[in-house]
Formats: sequence, C-alpha cells, structure tokens
Amino acid sequence: MDSVLRAAVVYLVVLVLFRITGKRTLAQVTTMDLVLLLIISEATQQALLGDDYSVTNAAVVITTLVLLDRAFDVLKFRYKTVSRLTEGLPLVLVEHGEPLHDRLRKEQISTDDILASARKDQGLLRMEQIDFAVLERSGGISIIPAREPDQRERPG
Repeated sequence: MDSVLRAAVVYLVVLVLFRITGKRTLAQVTTMDLVLLLIISEATQQALLGDDYSVTNAAVVITTLVLLDRAFDVLKFRYKTVSRLTEGLPLVLVEHGEPLHDRLRKEQISTDDILASARKDQGLLRMEQIDFAVLERSGGISIIPAREPDQRERPG
C-alpha cells in the first residue's frame, strides 16, 4: 500500500508542476528539457520505490501511475471542470493582427514564436495576416489567417 500512496503523491506533484509551468513546456521540448526530465525521473525513482527495488514493487508503482493517468482521462472527459483545472483552456494570443502582450508575457511566448508558427502552418509572414493565434491546451499555436478584404463576409 505504501508504494501505491507514493506513486499517487508523485503523480499529483508532477501533474501540478506541469500545470504551473505552462503549456509551452509540453509543446516544445528542448534538449535541456529532456535532460531535466531524465533527472526528475531519477530523483522520483527513490520517492516511488523507497527501499524496495523488487520487480513486484516496480510493477505496482507503474500500474498505479498508469491507472491514475487513465482515471484522470476519464474524469477530464466526464467533467469539464477537471479538464480545465488540469489542462487549462485555449488562449487567444493575437486578435485581428494585434498581439495581446499581457497574455504573451504571461505564457512567455514571443511574437517571433507566433510568426514562426504562422510561417510553418499557413505560410504567413506578417502579424497583420493573422486573424487569430490561439495557444491550444496541448501547447501548440493554432493560426487562423485573416481573410483578404474582398473575401470577408459582407453583411446582408
């Protein structure tokens, strides 16, 4: 039972840390992020296993972590509040070609990041060509290109 409790606590700590550090952490993993993840995994090994390095204990810990992850998936599917708490909501970063600087600062995203995504996904070169840029729950940036003036919907 001790292993199950240890695994549950470590799972929740990691969940909270990734939620606090922001969406972009998960979307763009750098070499240093990978090294940090490996160091974290080594550090949590001691917390998860304690003094019991048996295969049985490892199986119990792994099973607990996978079941907790699956349980959170089910809870996120059934209850939108759980989904919002664990994954957040999509966030508009650019509106009608204008960067929303307070949101960009909060998420630590530069206009260069948005333009890079716009070039990659839509072939756009300038901020004015972007109608909306949205930071998705997954951490990726979705770009909705602005329509040309003659393509905009005309009233009535």
